[in-house]
Amino acid sequence: MEVTMLNAAGEALSILMDPFRLAMLAAGTLMGLVLGIIPGIGGLAGMALLLPFTFTMDPYAAFAMLLGMTAVTNTSDTIPAVLFGVPGSASAQATVLDGAPMTKRGEAGRALSAAYTASLIGGLFGAAVLAFAIPLLRPVILMIGAPEFCALSIFGLAMVAVLSGSAPIRGLIAAGLGVMLSMVGSEPQTGTMRWTMGNLYLWDGVPIVPIVLGLFALPELADLAIKRQSITSESKFNVRAGMWTGFVDTIRNWWLVLRCSSIGAAIGALPGVSPSVVDWLAYGHAVQTVKGAGKTFGKGDVRGLIAPESANNSTTAGSLVPTIALGIPGSATMAILLSVFLVHGLVPGPAMLTKDLTVTYSMVWSIAIANIIGAGICFLFSGQLAKIALLRYTLILPSVMTFVYIGTFQASRSWGDFYLLIVAALLGWTMKQIRWPRPPLILGLVLGDLLERNLFISFTRYGYDWLTHPVVIVILIMAVLMIGGPIRQHWKIQGGFRGIARNMSRPQFHPQDLMYVVMILLVGWMVLEAAGWRWAAKVAPLSAGLFVLAMCAIGLLNQVFSRAATARRIAEAAGGEGSVDSVYEMHMDSTADHGDMTMRTMLLRAGIFLGYLLLFMASMAIIGFLPTVPLFVAFFMRVEGRENWRIVTAQAVLLTIFMYLVFDRLLHLPWPPTLLGEWLPAMKIIPSV
Repeated sequence: MEVTMLNAAGEALSILMDPFRLAMLAAGTLMGLVLGIIPGIGGLAGMALLLPFTFTMDPYAAFAMLLGMTAVTNTSDTIPAVLFGVPGSASAQATVLDGAPMTKRGEAGRALSAAYTASLIGGLFGAAVLAFAIPLLRPVILMIGAPEFCALSIFGLAMVAVLSGSAPIRGLIAAGLGVMLSMVGSEPQTGTMRWTMGNLYLWDGVPIVPIVLGLFALPELADLAIKRQSITSESKFNVRAGMWTGFVDTIRNWWLVLRCSSIGAAIGALPGVSPSVVDWLAYGHAVQTVKGAGKTFGKGDVRGLIAPESANNSTTAGSLVPTIALGIPGSATMAILLSVFLVHGLVPGPAMLTKDLTVTYSMVWSIAIANIIGAGICFLFSGQLAKIALLRYTLILPSVMTFVYIGTFQASRSWGDFYLLIVAALLGWTMKQIRWPRPPLILGLVLGDLLERNLFISFTRYGYDWLTHPVVIVILIMAVLMIGGPIRQHWKIQGGFRGIARNMSRPQFHPQDLMYVVMILLVGWMVLEAAGWRWAAKVAPLSAGLFVLAMCAIGLLNQVFSRAATARRIAEAAGGEGSVDSVYEMHMDSTADHGDMTMRTMLLRAGIFLGYLLLFMASMAIIGFLPTVPLFVAFFMRVEGRENWRIVTAQAVLLTIFMYLVFDRLLHLPWPPTLLGEWLPAMKIIPSV
């Protein structure tokens, strides 16, 4: 490693040892541990919640907090997976297979200890991989120009076809819509106002924070409110016994830990790969390579716990490699992190490996230190942390909703942020219910600007010759193959031309098809608007828009004409009972994640939750943010859960005091303007009014 690399690493460590930056790292780590325990929330929503609070920090503190949170989410999600059989996040699904059986036979402490140790080693291994990858990537990155970065952005967007499961076309549509949203506002080359509808709020573009919070945080809270139950049933376990045995188990299987950590780091470096994929890949590798795994895995074998836990913690550092070096997010979480680069004036790519090398190494240290802190806290406080998973939804929702609103306002500090939040929440919840992938939309929103800028530079410098660059050709071919692979597989499943021809005479519509119609109408309007702009302003929007319209048409026709065949296959698998329509409806209901709840009840409760969101906004608009917090907390807890007044009062008062001390006195964040402040100017002496 070059001397300059060592100097940068040493300087980054000394900078990170600043008390404030260490405090932010510890705060992010603690929040990550808490979010990992609560099923359904996870690091993605946590990243969205913390994002606005990093705007006033320096880059070192900002990345320390965010990476501290992200690095340990996959450590604490082990607690509900092992103790309750409920994965705290998607990356803990495989952990349940052997962790829960170990708990049932009284080995909860051993299972938790083994998982923590494996997570710690995996996290440190991933950080080491990132540190040593930097000098290897540096000479390669310095040879890459705008055409190559443009092609890489296209490749990053093409990855969503693979990462959208059984719905590659839906993923491409969501990514295309994200690209188009990234172009809203003033076009830098011509000054054309694109899709602003005369609204000043949209002149500077669409803020990413309200969209992220709306797409990911609020839908999870909405589902929690719809189910109206505790996260898991109350159970008691001895989580201290057997800790030393679990630690020894992991050390004894050190070669398995290193192999699975390598899998996690390598797969994590592939843009957009879900942690749940890494989890199962590592578990599958262990099943194939560990002696006797076929007989003991799934029945409480500690090695089946060690494998996924060592892999999922190394993915964070692995996913940072393409994010830092290429500007291509290694995951949906990294897509949000990429926006922090832009906020702090950092440009992913060569600059992060040269003039901003110290910032890059501070990320390495943040991940390593966060894993040490996270594992230590989990070892010491497993019993107490496990109780978070038992909290009633009425205790969780008011506080998290409060953080969502204050985080939203920091995007552009306009009331437009709140309106955008609600629109994004409605879109996000709908997409979640009908199985439309949401991360591709954020990926498109983040990469769209980079794609358009590099595209403009490439054409300005090289004309069409940039398409003949060898590296560009290779990357674009890979992108085409990436898109074509899942679509070709889906084509085979439908039986090719013959299968499609058989279904052409039996079109069947479903309410879910309205999403395609809405997309066609929305994107169609955007394309018509763009048609009248100057060439430099419209070439990228028109290209993205026409692509999305084509995908929408293909997706809609596929759904309408293949539904009968899909339902028939389901009916045959179910024994041929029931009509095609009834079987299809049963299939759709079984994938709604709301148990036996009827559609009417689900929509009613969703509407009530939306009412709470609007009530918070209305109160905030009239009397201010801080006065709204205790009133809303008390109202929600009493109406929804009939909580004891002592609990209600304690939570309302403590949350309000926390908000005032942290956001008003410490961070000096501005509050949304209120009608009360306009009616009675003297009231403005009160914070948030």
